[in-house]
Amino acid sequence: MQTLLNKFAEHLQGERQRVLKPVEYARVTRSMGLLIEAVGVRASLGQLCGLQTANGEIPCEVVGFDNNHCHLMPLAAVDGVEPGALLRVPDNAGRHVWLPDCEALLGRVVNGLGEPIDAGGELRRVRTLVCSDSINPMKRAPISDQLDTGVGCINALLSVGIGQRVGLFAGSGVGKSVLLGMLARFVHADVVVVGLIGERGREVQEFVVDNLGSGLARAVVVACPADDSPALRLRGAKLATDIAERFRDKGKNVLLLMDSLTRVAQAQREIGLALGEPAASKGYTPSAFAWLPRLVERAGLGNGPQQGGITAFYTVLMEEDDLQDPVVDAARAILDGHIVLSRQMAEQGIYPAIDVGKSVSRVMPKIVSAEQQALTARFRDLWQTYREQQDLITIGAYRKGSDAHTDEAIFYHRGMCDFVGQGADEQIDCGKAMQDLQALFAEQPHSGADNPIVDMPVTAPQVAADGAQ
Repeated sequence: MQTLLNKFAEHLQGERQRVLKPVEYARVTRSMGLLIEAVGVRASLGQLCGLQTANGEIPCEVVGFDNNHCHLMPLAAVDGVEPGALLRVPDNAGRHVWLPDCEALLGRVVNGLGEPIDAGGELRRVRTLVCSDSINPMKRAPISDQLDTGVGCINALLSVGIGQRVGLFAGSGVGKSVLLGMLARFVHADVVVVGLIGERGREVQEFVVDNLGSGLARAVVVACPADDSPALRLRGAKLATDIAERFRDKGKNVLLLMDSLTRVAQAQREIGLALGEPAASKGYTPSAFAWLPRLVERAGLGNGPQQGGITAFYTVLMEEDDLQDPVVDAARAILDGHIVLSRQMAEQGIYPAIDVGKSVSRVMPKIVSAEQQALTARFRDLWQTYREQQDLITIGAYRKGSDAHTDEAIFYHRGMCDFVGQGADEQIDCGKAMQDLQALFAEQPHSGADNPIVDMPVTAPQVAADGAQ
């Protein structure tokens, strides 16, 4: 009896292995919009398959299931697909994937699949574990050290800590790419990982050549422009984070720049809508908002002294300069701070166009001195006071002496604008930024000669509130 039971158990084990064995080929039954439907596929979500066409094999990613039908999204343009086309299903399931070797990636530009798109030749690949889990929050090291960004306004008024996640909120054409380039060149980090997700293809070469320049030697660029499929754009965002995590696990301090988080949400929105997911705010599906924290929480400090940290800057596109945009609002809630770029400041020629009043760094009180916090609070107070009285000042309705606090704001206004502004090739470290902030308030409104800004109605360049925001 025992022998029969053993044989039956062996038979069941063999049947299980036979059933779970990946199918080598499947058949395409439907192609509609962004999706391809196939039957006979036994593959896991996120797995890559090869679609056989007259023009060669096209990589496709498994994005969903419906009974025994599998939904896939091609990672390239679909041309030459016919009904009943073969779908190759390789045995690449699981959390181990073939990725380019970390050290070989430095100075290279790759696509969302890790394939080189520059002139540097092929990359050596290694089988590695995909780092897709966030670190236990109780094991993550606390943020305690300030990061020198090389941008004076950020160093002094919006201090960023090593391991912080910060959003750059901006409309189109207000200088976020230039600010990203300054951070990529000036930040003191061992490795810079840049994810250009869903942006114009023309900007890829411009960013690499003009903004990174010689800094490319310590950088890795993952480029997935707007004409890539939504699945490939998502893979590009994940790949950039994977690369940053692998360098962090080697003890490196990594700067992760991702442009933009909005395009990541839009890519997931396209996939969700194609799968029939219900639309929520502004057409975004629930999965689009679920994706953001899963991606962002993978950045930050490691969980031990042997690990480094990932300081991340994510650009967030404010459609119509609206700070209440759903993606902007969701990103503001999950990030450790945000820097808002003002269109009106950019139109006045103030670069970087950082709106100090609308920006905040949530870890700043833990990493800077009490003196710097006091100076920052005074700067913010005077900045906001000027903005509240700006209309009266602009039309000449405000007169000196009507309000002492407003007089003080007008007196320091031009100096505050000069303090925020900085040349794209000018680097201001933390020490210099603090000295400039102290010097700004060293002169008192009534300590010397009359200031022309106080003595007459003001029509000087203003830092205006963004009405559209």
